[in-house]
Amino acid sequence: MQVPATCSWLSLVSSRLCRKPQRLSESDQDSGAMSQQFLYRALVSAKWLSETIKSPQAGQAVKILDASWYLPKMKRDPRHEFEERHIPGAAFFDIDLCSDRTSPYDHMLPSVDDFAEYVGKLGVGNDSHVVVYDASDQGLFSAPRVWWMFRAFGHHAVSLLDGGLKNWQREGYPLSSGKSRAVPAEFSASLDKSLVKTHEDVEENIESHRFQLVDVRSAGRFRGTEAEPREGIEPGHIPGSLNIPFLDFLTEAGFEKTPEAIRSLFQEKKVDLSKPVVATCGSGVTACHVVLGAYLCDKPDVAVYDGAWVEWYMRARPGEVISEGKGKTL
Repeated sequence: MQVPATCSWLSLVSSRLCRKPQRLSESDQDSGAMSQQFLYRALVSAKWLSETIKSPQAGQAVKILDASWYLPKMKRDPRHEFEERHIPGAAFFDIDLCSDRTSPYDHMLPSVDDFAEYVGKLGVGNDSHVVVYDASDQGLFSAPRVWWMFRAFGHHAVSLLDGGLKNWQREGYPLSSGKSRAVPAEFSASLDKSLVKTHEDVEENIESHRFQLVDVRSAGRFRGTEAEPREGIEPGHIPGSLNIPFLDFLTEAGFEKTPEAIRSLFQEKKVDLSKPVVATCGSGVTACHVVLGAYLCDKPDVAVYDGAWVEWYMRARPGEVISEGKGKTL
């Protein structure tokens, strides 16, 4: 079937419907079901997910993944926490395990085959509507990384639980405990290289200005006045990059801000959504908040610099680290 040009960035499912990314409205949720037309909505509510768990609909192969991940300094064990409490039916997605284990940089994208094998073992098939969440204090922290990974590997039927486990619990929905026991599924993947940028791409962009580079680390880390969480890595930023801390995309309660508010945020920070955008951060996890924010503003083509600041700093010459602090010396 020919995909309409206005929404060619979406792949089609059995319903052959094409919709722009957006939240499920309360009226959609109150129906107690989710038709195929909503598969590509970026955000689903706790209410909708709870109703889907209680009353699954035919042809609605929903698979829930807990993608919790934390920096070592946070001293949290996401897998242990998952076994203590998780959304019923969820499986644990280990961001560090599902990565290129040969790379010197943190949790770089795995190969196509490794990703397909990993998610297949979690019970995810090509017909699955994947719903991702995390258990962070922020509401959403690491889950957007896994949402982006599925899209990068060609699976567009993926959504995020708006507000995360934090708000699932706050709203009084049930929890399960123990290890998950998924029924393996067949999953085929293909990498969309347009959604991934390399060190070489970013280095070339310093002169060419082909894309806007948005860094979501805190303002202090970006400026070079606040320590990086990884030993041996100094703070600062890539020449020409812009700063939007990832928390700016979230409300105080931990929900994603509205598309209107996000669009205003991009405008305030001088990011032109009509032009190419690439996201970065410390190690490629929270960068995906830029991808999600832009997606909610009908811009689905934002790429991620996968190596992020860790790779950039390790490979940079002194002049390629902009910092008000120590920077980098030979």
